[in-house]
Order: sequence, then structure tokens, then C-alpha cells
Amino acid sequence: MSGHSERTARVIHVATDDQAPWGRVDETGTVFVREATGERAVGQYPDGSPEEALAYFQRKFSELAGQVTLLEQRVKRGAPASDVSKAVRALAASIATANAVGNLAALQSRIEALGGTVTELTVKQTEESKAVVSAALVERESLVVEAETLAAQDPAKAQWKQVTATIDEIFARWQKHQADGPRLPKNEANELWKRFRAARATIDTHRKAFFAELDSVHKDAKAAKQALVEKAEGLVGKGAEGIPIYRNLLDQWKAAGRAGKKFDDALWAQFKEAGDALYSAKGEVDAQDSVEFTANLELKETLLVEAEPLLTETDRSKAKDALLRIQTNWDKIGKVPRDKVKTIEDRLRKVENAVRKLDEDHWQKNNPERKQRESGFLGQLNDAIAKLERELDDAKASGDKRAISTAQEALDARKAWLGAIAK
Repeated sequence: MSGHSERTARVIHVATDDQAPWGRVDETGTVFVREATGERAVGQYPDGSPEEALAYFQRKFSELAGQVTLLEQRVKRGAPASDVSKAVRALAASIATANAVGNLAALQSRIEALGGTVTELTVKQTEESKAVVSAALVERESLVVEAETLAAQDPAKAQWKQVTATIDEIFARWQKHQADGPRLPKNEANELWKRFRAARATIDTHRKAFFAELDSVHKDAKAAKQALVEKAEGLVGKGAEGIPIYRNLLDQWKAAGRAGKKFDDALWAQFKEAGDALYSAKGEVDAQDSVEFTANLELKETLLVEAEPLLTETDRSKAKDALLRIQTNWDKIGKVPRDKVKTIEDRLRKVENAVRKLDEDHWQKNNPERKQRESGFLGQLNDAIAKLERELDDAKASGDKRAISTAQEALDARKAWLGAIAK
């Protein structure tokens, strides 16, 4: 009996402890939780003391409260409304029948409050989801527009290596967006895919047509260049004389178009080899000519030493005879190095022009018709001068300044004409 009283007293002590106002343990070890409608047995802890029994069921309450707190935090972070709704229903059911000691009513109120936010959360997340989907549709369509723009360009002007790389890169972005982005409405997603697929198909068709045509062009160019190589190789035996024909073949080569890098490089190596042989032969001829032409240059420079004094010669006949002799010898000497032709020819032209002017001046002065015209005009001019001199004397005698000035001006003008004719 004393043991029973001691245990009852301990139970009463625990039940009135401020640290555990929501539960008690009776003498049989049964744990009760206090609720609005009264007490409810939540279980037994037969192998421990009343304190341990009560602490065990309090920990059950703490675990349950922790789940509620965690859900509240998830709501604040914007957890999916559907997940929150499921969790609210599950926790509400657990709290109603929970074998735990604590303020279960407060937990139930917190859960109910979370249930009220689910609707708001659903509306908010629905709007956000619509905005995300709308943005994703815009982004997905931008990829379609990029592909369609690429497909719309002129196939003849397209850089197909770059075009292929670009459409592959756009498709890679499409796949990444499809994998990482939100799920799009089926109808819109299918329509965008049809457009994208059509753009890729157009690009593929244009690319195949372009390269098929390019293969044909390359085939024709290859045949033309092979024929030019054969002609060039046939010229090698002609040596330097074959160069003009080779230059014509080179023009045809440039106009033949591309045969593809592999064939172009090989055929050009053959064509150039033939040209190198021709120019090598020309180089040998040029080397020989250079020795001869340099000697000719020295001879012509010697003639110029004789010719350039004629620039100041005044005797027409002497100058003409000397120049004729120099020109005759000049022509006999022959060619000079190409880079010296203009310089040396210009020096001779200068002498020839000086002698020609000397001759023209002579004939200008000794032209019979000109002399006859000048003698008639000269007589008239002398008569006019004599008359003006008399008029000037009369004006001076009369003291008429105006008459003196007029007569003097007229006389000076006539004398100037006379001086010009005399020269």
C-alpha cells in the first residue's frame, strides 16, 4: 500500500509540473494527453518511470511539431501547392490521432492555417507557372525563328559549313530547352516542332542541292584544268617562245573555276611546273641578253655625250648633220636593258627636239611669204612713226599737253611693234 501511494504521489507531481501541462501518467503507467474534450490515452511505457514515459510521448509531439514547422518553411520557400496540400492532409490526420503529449490543438490550428494558404499558393503558382510557360514558348519560338531565317537565305550565297554548324547549335539549344525547361502545352509544342523540323528540312534540301551542283561544277573544272596542264606541258620544248601561249593558258586556268582543293592543288602543281620550265628557259635567254644589252647601253651613252652639246648649238646645218650621224649609229647599236630604255631615249629625244626647233626657227625667219608681209607692214609702220613724230613736235610747239600725251602714246606703241618685228 505504501508503494502505491508513493507512485500516485509521483504521478500527481509530474502531472502538475509546468514543463508537462498537457499530459500525465497514472499508476498503471498509462500516458494521457489533455485535449479540449478531456483526456485521451496515448499509450503506455511499462518499462520506465513516469517521467521517462511522459518524456517519450513528449518527444513524439516534438517530432510532429517539427514536421509542421518544416512544412511551414517549405510554404515560405514556395513549395508546390499540390505537395503542400498532400502534406497538410496527412499531418492533419496524424495530429487528430497522434499518440503524443503536447498542445495538439495548437498544431492542428497551424495545420489549418497552412491549409488556408494552399489556395493562395495554388493561384500564385498557377500564375507563375503560366508566366514561365509563356516565357518558355517565346524562347522556343525564337529558336524556330532563327532556324527559319537561316532556311530563308539564298542557297547560292550561303556558307554551308557555317550554316550547318549554326543549325546544329540551334538544335542543341532546342534539346536543352526541352529537357531543362517547363513542360509546354502539347498543341503549341507540336506546332513549334513542326516549324522547326520544316526549317531544318529546307536547309538540308538546299545544302544537298548546292553540293550536288558544286560536284558537277568541280567535275567540269577538273576536266578543263587537266586539258590545260597537258597543253602547258606540251609548251616546255618551245622554251621562252612558249611563254606568250602559256600566259594565255593561265588566263583560261583562272576562268576555269574550282575543281575542289584536292584536285586544284595537284593540277596547279603540274601546271606551274611547266610554267617554271618555260620561265627558266627565258631566264637563261635574258641573262645572255643582259650582257649584250649592257654593252649596247655603254655605246649609246657614249653617243649621248656627243649629242647633248647640240642642245646649245646655233648652227642649224652643223647640228642637223651631227644629229643624223648620231641617230644612224644609235639604231645600229640595238637594244639596251629594259629598265634603262626610257631614261636613255628621253635624253636623245631632248636633243632631237632642240635641233628640230633650231630648224623650225630658221624657216620661220626665212619664209619668203612672211618676209614679204613683214616688209609691207614695216613700211607702213615706219611711215606712221614719222607722221606721229611730226605731230608730237607740233603739239610740243603749241604747248597742248593733251595732244602731246596722245601723240607720245601712239608713237611708243608703233615703236614697240617695230621692235617686235625686228626680232
